[in-house]
Amino acid sequence: MITNFSVLTPDRVLDAVEAALHQRCSGILRPLPSYINRVYDVELESGEHIVAKFYRPGRWSREALLNEHAFVRACAEAEIPVIAPLLFADGTTLAEVDAIAFALFPKRGGRPIEPADPGDALWHRLGALLARIHCVGEREPAPARLTFHPAVTTAADLDYLLNHDFLEPREAKRLEQFGTALLETIEPLFNDVETIRLHGDCQHTNVLERPDTGIFLIDFDDMMNGPPVQDLWMLLPGRREACPEELDQLLEGYTMFRAFDRRTLALIEPLRAMRMTYYLAWCAQQAQDVSFLHHHPGWGTPAFWAKELHELDDQLCVIHDDLEMR
Repeated sequence: MITNFSVLTPDRVLDAVEAALHQRCSGILRPLPSYINRVYDVELESGEHIVAKFYRPGRWSREALLNEHAFVRACAEAEIPVIAPLLFADGTTLAEVDAIAFALFPKRGGRPIEPADPGDALWHRLGALLARIHCVGEREPAPARLTFHPAVTTAADLDYLLNHDFLEPREAKRLEQFGTALLETIEPLFNDVETIRLHGDCQHTNVLERPDTGIFLIDFDDMMNGPPVQDLWMLLPGRREACPEELDQLLEGYTMFRAFDRRTLALIEPLRAMRMTYYLAWCAQQAQDVSFLHHHPGWGTPAFWAKELHELDDQLCVIHDDLEMR
């Protein structure tokens, strides 16, 4: 996933925005923080500001990006507070410049949420927001997006890590043993579990708050198909047993708008292990990217793998302990 964004000169970005919208830009262009993609605040001649997002080539197919856009726009049409991509002059939401796909979004500021004590009403509001998004998510699948399932994504992530010489033989053997044990343990837990379109990366850093609109969800880059509980557990400040009141508040808000299968709470720790594996594989795909190595200088070293393998083994123990207590 090595990408050279050097073609995105300021003039090239402005030309692309003007061609897509059939509107003139003022010439003011500010890069915004983003490691994966290239994102810019662009001012139009009208004074309106929009956000131009240029997607990292090779990460998602065009169909996958359109699946994301369709989901977010459907949420917006249902009056759910999200930031949907703008329609271009030709009625689409995705264009290309020099083989780099891009989309445009209205600029919306906000303050990152900071959930406080278990009695904070914010937990209830977060649950209600996710339920409304999931009501839209269940309407149709996203065939070009990942399906977060042990036999699909996790098996593929483990294969990628083991087949590309990222680890020394001894460490690779440990990862293989972990992967075999993990899949044997958790695959049966996903039988007959509901799978819908999800945000996929629902951390509190991806929830903003504005005085006029309340809380809203941003950054659907990792949108996927999976069990609804995937979007809930990532918001919790700790493991399930450490924050029961926060979880109860989330579910109380959620069930105001959508039913929730409480049996799927047993998937939280398996999903955490899957997330850990997914993130390792995602980083490995960028291991030769100069920018990635700059931000992660110790990635792939023996010390790095010793730490990661220890954490994976610990997580597997947590899963086994949970299963024994059920």
